[in-house]
Amino acid sequence: MSIEQTPQAFETLNPIDEARRQIEICNACRYCEGYCAVFPAITKQKTFGDGDISQLANLCHNCRGCYYACQYTEPHEFALNLPGVLAQVRQDSWQDHAWPRGAGQAFHRSGVAIACAVIVGFMALLLAVQAIGSAGGDGFYATLSHNAMVAIFVPAFLFPVLSIGISLRRYWAHIGGQKVTLGALTQAFGDAARLKNLSGGHGEGCNFEDEDRFTHLRRIGHQLTMWGFLLCFAATSTATVMHYVFDLPAPYDLLSLPKLLGITGGVLLTLGTAKLAWLKPKGDRSLGDTRVWGGEMAFILLLFVVAVTGLVLYAATGTAAVPLLLALHLGTVLAFFLLMPFSKMVHGFYRLAALVRDAQQK
Repeated sequence: MSIEQTPQAFETLNPIDEARRQIEICNACRYCEGYCAVFPAITKQKTFGDGDISQLANLCHNCRGCYYACQYTEPHEFALNLPGVLAQVRQDSWQDHAWPRGAGQAFHRSGVAIACAVIVGFMALLLAVQAIGSAGGDGFYATLSHNAMVAIFVPAFLFPVLSIGISLRRYWAHIGGQKVTLGALTQAFGDAARLKNLSGGHGEGCNFEDEDRFTHLRRIGHQLTMWGFLLCFAATSTATVMHYVFDLPAPYDLLSLPKLLGITGGVLLTLGTAKLAWLKPKGDRSLGDTRVWGGEMAFILLLFVVAVTGLVLYAATGTAAVPLLLALHLGTVLAFFLLMPFSKMVHGFYRLAALVRDAQQK
């Protein structure tokens, strides 16, 4: 494909072909070699198949440093917007590899409406279960029994595990992934834990919210969100072990491990999602996937509501507000888990897979 076409001609290309055109220009220029992991990966090849483009798209963290440094963005005739086109390819890869595939396509078109409907549906279900008298125990179990919670949450947890597993297997085959080694896993998890690629490759941070000014705000927001979520998950896992292995059912004291992990995680998750929701409108929408901007914001707000309602529910323990707050909190948690394979949350799993593949290729 010639790079001497007019910008209008590029509008007819699909995201994969447009990304290929732009990456080939980047590979000839190489001004951004010192930026994120995308550019060292580009320089290893001269030609790029569809799987290579998908891999590069999921390696991109949309920090936008390359766009503001580039001399070939509009009004130049090359009209490069690598963060924008890679965001489209990345979104399409999640949709195309999703299982069930039809659910991924539906969420891509109407994610906000589906998320709202699922939350309302789960709240109605939980209130109905409470109304028929499914209670027994102390604490929150006095409102909704442990057995009822298990019956509702086990399928809601196992479905995303199965769905994301199938989706990642399809993605791994598409990008030509090899047998995973301990060394590649160690490097990938290390990069993910530090969010290395949100440092811009030079340690100064992203250009996300303020064009050519570097800041670490987006990296900090992601760190708070990621560690907050992991601590909340650790709290639930710890409580499960205490219940089934040590016969120590809830409720737990404030200084117990589930409470310490859960409250700390809830606070971090609240702060992180609030920071990301504040930053997102400040960024240039054209440098992301404009088709799903609303759905991405809805996902951030869903995580925020999950965290806040969890903290409020704990603070309201023993009051008459518990039944409604419990239905609201558990409804948002259930919606989060059920929609995880099709929402922005899945980017964490794909990005980790891309980091593993990148480690294999070094």
